[in-house]
Amino acid sequence: MKKVFSAILALALVFSFGKAKACTNFLITKGASADGSCMISYAADSHVLYGELYHYPATDWPAGAMLDVYDWDGGMYRGQIPQIAHTYNVVGNMNEYQLAIGETTYGGLEALWEGQGIIDYGSLIYITLQRAKTAREAIKCMGELVANYGYVSEGESFSIADTEEVWILEMIGKGKANKGAVWVARRIPDGYVSGHANQARITTFPLAKKNKTSITFKQIDKLFKDKNIDCVYADDVISFAKEMKLYSGPDDKFSFSDVYNPVDFSGARFCDLRVWAMFNKVTDNMKDYWDYATGRDIKRVEPYKAGMCQTPDNFPTNRMPLWVLPNKKVSVLDMMDFMRDHLEGTELDMSQDVGAGPFHCPYRWRPMEFDVNGETYVHERTTATQQTGFSFVAQCRGQYEWPIGGIIWFGVDDTDNTVYCPMYTCMTEIPECFREGNGSMSEWSETSAFWTFNQMSNWAYTKYDYIHPEIRKRQREMEENWVKTAVPELDKRVFTIKGREAQVKELTQFSCNQASKMTQAWKKFYHDLFMKYMDGNVNTPGTPVEGQKYVPIDSKHPKYSDEYYEILIEKTGDKYKAY
Repeated sequence: MKKVFSAILALALVFSFGKAKACTNFLITKGASADGSCMISYAADSHVLYGELYHYPATDWPAGAMLDVYDWDGGMYRGQIPQIAHTYNVVGNMNEYQLAIGETTYGGLEALWEGQGIIDYGSLIYITLQRAKTAREAIKCMGELVANYGYVSEGESFSIADTEEVWILEMIGKGKANKGAVWVARRIPDGYVSGHANQARITTFPLAKKNKTSITFKQIDKLFKDKNIDCVYADDVISFAKEMKLYSGPDDKFSFSDVYNPVDFSGARFCDLRVWAMFNKVTDNMKDYWDYATGRDIKRVEPYKAGMCQTPDNFPTNRMPLWVLPNKKVSVLDMMDFMRDHLEGTELDMSQDVGAGPFHCPYRWRPMEFDVNGETYVHERTTATQQTGFSFVAQCRGQYEWPIGGIIWFGVDDTDNTVYCPMYTCMTEIPECFREGNGSMSEWSETSAFWTFNQMSNWAYTKYDYIHPEIRKRQREMEENWVKTAVPELDKRVFTIKGREAQVKELTQFSCNQASKMTQAWKKFYHDLFMKYMDGNVNTPGTPVEGQKYVPIDSKHPKYSDEYYEILIEKTGDKYKAY
């Protein structure tokens, strides 16, 4: 790579990982899950995002009430919109009726950012969760919000799930001179799985005039009358692109992603590769897409140039499918593990090269790109990353009626070192350890789960080979106990409780108690591991001798890895040689 490419890549990295949150979503349909749940996962990855669990209580509002709209990223006041008569209870990114919404920012064409209006992607999510019960209602709500009040964010991919369906909706604004947004929503076929990670994924889509299962937003009422409809799009999603000279070609070959977020090296390597990693765990033949996903070979009939008017000849011909059929049913525990990937088992496994250090740590600190002798190189961007604020697996369990069905398995900090704790989405109180205002990025709190888990993660990074296996063992024990024992037992018990108010109280108390116990246990676990791995040693209590005042400590001194010693001598020669 020459210096000129270095500048282009640096700009691409700013778009993908600077202003925007670099997040990961996986989507599992009802027919693809082990228990018939629809599931989505989401990691909110930002170096400055504090991990906490948002709560919007169900509320009846008086006539004429107005809703203040604040930008989610920066907290800036944007304006007001009319409030509706009743809003639903929302816990994190899931509401009491088991509607869940996640997102990843793909950025897209900079000329289309910061349009007129007041709705950013965060307020779009949380307002919709308070107003919609199903994925289809959410699509209508989101479409109306941006049409009526404008869209001011960059390009976004949204995951939308309820108890029956999972959809992906991709949206981008119309630039500073225009109000609203262009977007496409597609339903994931039942039995399939999908994913998105900061690169727009919807390419071509069925057009309403030629396909009875596709409609434009003007026909939105059909979405609720015909369950076969599996595609909805903004009326001007294609005409706007042509008007702005972003696309030239037939409508039926229009590709949302390739026009509004053309894939390049960074879009493949840092974004779609995370989707590839999940797909590779559940289906065959993903090796066919390795060269594309690593950004080494994005096949085009004609070369792509930034800012040019796109034609179908500029579109890649080897992109990954939007969804794949898994070889086996996906469980909620599988979903948790998907979020912990570091490209293990591939040539890009970051624990297997010199950058991993003497204890094979699969993490690299930012910046992601670096130059050596005039050539540009990159560190990998994996699903599990150190800068995660919070993450979740939303489990929409249609086999259970309100209030018991929805569970958002919530965790804070690095997905590989977190524990996903079950939070029932009917709950009326948030546990102190996850509560908004209990600490921040600039304020320490001893009762905060975010700071508790960050202490453990940052300790694990120092001696990963030794510390992380212990974290993994404890993490799995806790999650399996909830999934296989505690949650099923609670589900059964709640059905014996009379009255919905009493049921909600029981589910709230369980969620709060489990989160509190988890955080306290993790804090003690951190203390134990800190003492065990202090000063580069491995310290374990020995057997006390009768009459001995203190328990003796057996201290072992594990060596560095052989690879580390070899590299050390290669770089230092005989400097440390013993004579």
